[in-house]
Amino acid sequence: MDVATALGWSESKLSRIETAHTGITEDDLDRLLTLYGLAVESRTRLRDLARRGRTRAWWTPYRSSVPDPYDEYLALEAEAVRISEWEAQVVPGLLQTDEYALAVIETGADIDDTATIQRRLAVRMARQEVLRRDPPPNLRIVIDQGVLLREIGGREVQRRQLAKLHESSNAPGVELLVLPFQAGAHAGLIESFLIMEFPDDTRNPVVHIEGLTGGLFRVKPEEIDVYQDAFDDLAERTLSPEESRTAIAETRDRLAR
Repeated sequence: MDVATALGWSESKLSRIETAHTGITEDDLDRLLTLYGLAVESRTRLRDLARRGRTRAWWTPYRSSVPDPYDEYLALEAEAVRISEWEAQVVPGLLQTDEYALAVIETGADIDDTATIQRRLAVRMARQEVLRRDPPPNLRIVIDQGVLLREIGGREVQRRQLAKLHESSNAPGVELLVLPFQAGAHAGLIESFLIMEFPDDTRNPVVHIEGLTGGLFRVKPEEIDVYQDAFDDLAERTLSPEESRTAIAETRDRLAR
C-alpha cells in the first residue's frame, strides 16, 4: 500500500513525519492509525506519546546525560497521581538531599566525567518539583531500616539526609514507613521497585525496577498485581507512620553525637 497516496499526502510530507523533521497533528495521526488498523490500546498510547512530544519536557536541557529508558521514567513520574515505592538500599530520589544524591550518583558504573555527574544531579533535584505540584502526587514509601543506618556520603551527609527525611514524612500526601529488621523474610527481598498510578482515563499502572544498566518497566496487568501484592505485604509489616518518624529521628540524633 502507498501510504502517502492513500492519505492524499505528498511523499515529502510523509518522509518529514517519518524522519521526525516535522511534527504531526492529531487529525493526521488519527488518519495514520486508522489506515494501519492499530488496536485501541496501541492507538491510545501513540496519541499520548504525540501529545507529550508536542510539549517541551523540563529535562530537555539535560537530555544528553539522560538515557532513553530514564527519559520515559521522567515523563511517567511527572504524570503520576500516586507513587508507591519500596527501597531497600538508599533513600528514594524524590526525597534525597543534593549531597546524598551526589554520593549515590558518583557510584554509577556508567559515569566517567564530572559534567555528566553534575547534569544527572541537576535532573534528580529537578525531579523533586513534582512534590510541589498542585495537587502533588500521593507518595507512599516503604524503606528498609538499613537505609537509615547506611552512611552514604559519610556520617554528616547521612545525618542531614535523615533530617530531610524526617521533615518530608510530615509533608501533605507523603506516607513514609520503615520496615524493621525484625520483620524477617518478606516479599521485597529480591529487588526494590515502585508502582506509578495515573488518572483513570489516561493509562494503566506501571512498575519500574532499577538495575545496574538501567531501569525496567512492567506493564502487564498480571505483573502489576504481583508487585502491588508485594507492596501491600511490605506495608503491613512496617512500623506505623509515627513509629517510623521516631526511628528516623532517633537515628538522626545518634549520628549527631
